[in-house]
Amino acid sequence: MDAVGKGGKGESVWLGWFLYSALNAFADLAEQRDNSEREGEWRKRAAALKESLDREAWDGDWYRRAFFDDGSPLGSVANNECRIDSIAQSWAVVSGAAEPARSMRAMAAVDKYLVRRDDKLLLLFTPPFDNPTHDPGYIKGYPPGIRENGGQYTHGAVWVALAFIMQGDGDKAGELLSMLNPIRHTDSPEGAHRYKVEPYVTCADLYSEPPHVGRGGWTWHTGSAGWMYGMAFEGLLGFRKQGANLAIDPCIPHGWPEFEIIFRYRSARYEIAVENPHGVCRGVLSIKLDDEMLAADKNFLVPLVDDGVTHRVQVVLGSS
Repeated sequence: MDAVGKGGKGESVWLGWFLYSALNAFADLAEQRDNSEREGEWRKRAAALKESLDREAWDGDWYRRAFFDDGSPLGSVANNECRIDSIAQSWAVVSGAAEPARSMRAMAAVDKYLVRRDDKLLLLFTPPFDNPTHDPGYIKGYPPGIRENGGQYTHGAVWVALAFIMQGDGDKAGELLSMLNPIRHTDSPEGAHRYKVEPYVTCADLYSEPPHVGRGGWTWHTGSAGWMYGMAFEGLLGFRKQGANLAIDPCIPHGWPEFEIIFRYRSARYEIAVENPHGVCRGVLSIKLDDEMLAADKNFLVPLVDDGVTHRVQVVLGSS
């Protein structure tokens, strides 16, 4: 969308969310280094940006995607093309900047307008650009429904699943992860003929308009593969290394009764069993390490030790 602000006045809403996230991340780093001057300046700018985004970007049911040089919105109910864009909604959640009530409403709009379950597609935006009133730039060079122009741009689709995880909706996140899994597009001869690319590697995009609905493109050439792995492992399964500790905080479909992870840390082996006896999406009740209960006031962190021993970790989920 390189022509949206070609005159130097247009602005991107989703990059506003991204900048908010970056400012706070650098402020955290400044705090760790006792640089109060920079920390204060960056937090001040982040707060002002958050206020501006909340005031200017909300469209009534979702967040706008951008503004052209003349102030006209993109990603608005007022647009005939690109009425709703997924990244402006997902990053409202990922950044932590959006008001919770609005971000919930925005993600519900994504589910309603951008998730096409029958076609196993999660669109970047809809409708595609065909004859836009304002020139968005390079993106309209693609035919409608091809690649970024209203197809599934998998990089952005993974962010949608991540946003649902951050909202605690393991059911929706698990469903979308299954949709994004390439093997699900080739589990029948008809599906394989439609998909046309490898079933064992994440593709950058899937097409959304006839006669190419469901066709994959740009395999082996996409950062979405790493994002998808990270979202599934760190987000859905909740497995994250924090310094010399391991944090386990899953957000899974409530119908998952259990899962296991075997993790090798240097010479040690950690056999992790996660049980979900109460059928919840999120919430850790207890964690045992080698039959010893870990402290809840320390966020159940599992210490990692290079001791050549096999350690057993038992995680029980449930509402606290």
